[in-house]
Amino acid sequence: MVTPAPPGSLHGNRITALRWQNFLERLGYEVVVTESWSGEDASMLIALHAYRSHSSIMAFHEQHPNRPIILVLTGTDLYRDMADHIEVLRSMEVADQLIVLQSSALDSIPEHLRDKVRVIYQSVRVDIPDEVPSADFQVAVIGHLREEKDPFCIARSFPFIPFNSKISVLHLGMAMNEQMELTAKGYNETLENYQWIGEVSHADALKALAQSRLMVISSRMEGGAHVVSEAIALGVPVIASDIPGNRGLLGDDYLGYYPVGNETTLANLLSRAETMPDFYSALKKQIDIRKDLVSPEREMQSIQELMISLLKN
Repeated sequence: MVTPAPPGSLHGNRITALRWQNFLERLGYEVVVTESWSGEDASMLIALHAYRSHSSIMAFHEQHPNRPIILVLTGTDLYRDMADHIEVLRSMEVADQLIVLQSSALDSIPEHLRDKVRVIYQSVRVDIPDEVPSADFQVAVIGHLREEKDPFCIARSFPFIPFNSKISVLHLGMAMNEQMELTAKGYNETLENYQWIGEVSHADALKALAQSRLMVISSRMEGGAHVVSEAIALGVPVIASDIPGNRGLLGDDYLGYYPVGNETTLANLLSRAETMPDFYSALKKQIDIRKDLVSPEREMQSIQELMISLLKN
């Protein structure tokens, strides 16, 4: 299995690779996770990221033309790189099976390749008790700070939130460049109820999410954010940017969408969730009914069916 995310990284690709490795080993397969394929013998290649794993995919296919290749497509593959880099399409054409992480991604697959696409939802196993603080209305924002995440939409929304609101924002994630770090520190200093604390462990991020009343995901593009699956598993309502990657996890009829980059609509939804119990309850109900989608048993069964279908041929 190859993923461009290095060992120890908390990037979604690495987390997905390690989760699949765990499932596959429990199913009896031997799995090695690396950043690229170095030529070692393998019965199958599983690649995450069509563009950045392109060289591994092509090398494996050339060396073992009759051995299966599974390609797990990322958000940047689907919503950015496919239009600009021919390598993405070539990787997709060479692969025997394409995996997407949420149902709306199917609309982005070229028609001639759709017959080899499967949706496998990312699962979450949570053992953290649901502890909701009563003093304020904590909102979690979790994800590395980079441009495609629009990480500061939540901070820009503060002037549009009523002055008597008890909303407080806990922002977790590493700043991916110096400007992002300076901006986050600036908001830390100027916004009373905003706290950016940088990168934390996955366990601590889950604990913070479990203790929050809401989560906001403001991305401009996503293949299917694992943090959304985590919120669903924990039963934490989500306010989400209206993009295919979020719709594919939360459903087209979900009530918590706002237009990408629109901090005023985001502020309005946050205020409604805080002050209107019926609206908050409706969001919570919509989240709770999707919990089965993110169960580990479901993902493991999907992976087992995938392996059987490819290795029997």
